[in-house]
This record gives sequence, structure tokens and C-alpha cells, in this order.
Amino acid sequence: MSKIGIFMADGCEEIEGLTVVDVVRRAKMEIVMLSITGKKEVTSSHGVTFLADALAEETGYEDLDGIVLPGGMPGTINLGKSETVTKAAVYCAENGKITAAICAAPSVLGNLGILKGKKATCFPGFEKELEGATYTAAPVEIDGNVITGKGAGCAILFGKAIVEKAVSAEAANKVCGDMQCP
Repeated sequence: MSKIGIFMADGCEEIEGLTVVDVVRRAKMEIVMLSITGKKEVTSSHGVTFLADALAEETGYEDLDGIVLPGGMPGTINLGKSETVTKAAVYCAENGKITAAICAAPSVLGNLGILKGKKATCFPGFEKELEGATYTAAPVEIDGNVITGKGAGCAILFGKAIVEKAVSAEAANKVCGDMQCP
């Protein structure tokens, strides 16, 4: 079974984080919410406070099958400043593991050089941060082990892409069908 880590920062877009957690868990995959705040409480960009499963700095990322970075502001900035997040992203990308980011967060991957030679999407206005990528403006883009999403409205499809990559298209389609989502 695949185990995914999703890094949660204060100022994250809660739809992009929690929807992905929901979709992945519906597929019976393990996803661990990892707080980078130094405490389990995370407050989103819209003032929603929730509890993460663990603290990022106390959890090794080497045993994960992939990582997810939700966007939002200033959540994306906070992710990009986290040494744990950047090391995990580079490790996953270099080891063929799922490396996923949505909305503004693909900029973190771009700034790390992970998107060079890849097709990618992001929230409009962040295209210049996708260093070396071909920007597609698609709702979701899968290129090898890298998955990017455009924004909050694409969160279910982004989660679906993660399930498809980690498990199968059939599993992803079943989860979305059960949710009455395309």
C-alpha cells in the first residue's frame, strides 16, 4: 500500500490540502498530514484550524512513496522556506516517488529545479516560477512522477491523479464515481 505525506503549513489553502487527504483516504491509501508549524495545529489561509497527524521534523520522508504540497498564501511561502519540505521534495523527485503540488505550490518545485523538462500547471500568475517547465494551464498535469494542479477548484481531480499514479486508474475512477465527480 502506498504511503503519502502531505505537508501542511500555516496559510495553506484548506481545500487543496484536506480534499486531497479525503480523496486519497477514500482510495484506502495511507496519507499522513505533516505539520511544518512546530505544532500539530495548522491554520489555513481562510482561518480554518485543523490538526495534522504528525510534525514534519519528527517524521522521516525516506519511507514515503510520495509527497504533496498544497498551495495557498502564505502557505506556499512557508513550504518553500522549510528545509524539511525542500529536502523531501528533492529526495522524492530524485528517487522516482510521487512529487505533487497544487496552486501556487508548484513554484516550490520549480525553484528547486524539479520541473525542468516537465509539463506543469499552477495557479495563474505563478508560471514564471516553474523554472524549466512547459506550462500547460491544464487543471491537472501528470509528467512522470510529478503531478501539478491548477488551484482549489481542481483539488478533487488533483487527488484523483495522485490515486491513479499510486494505485490505478480504476481505483481513482471508483473513488470519483462514488463521489459523483468526473
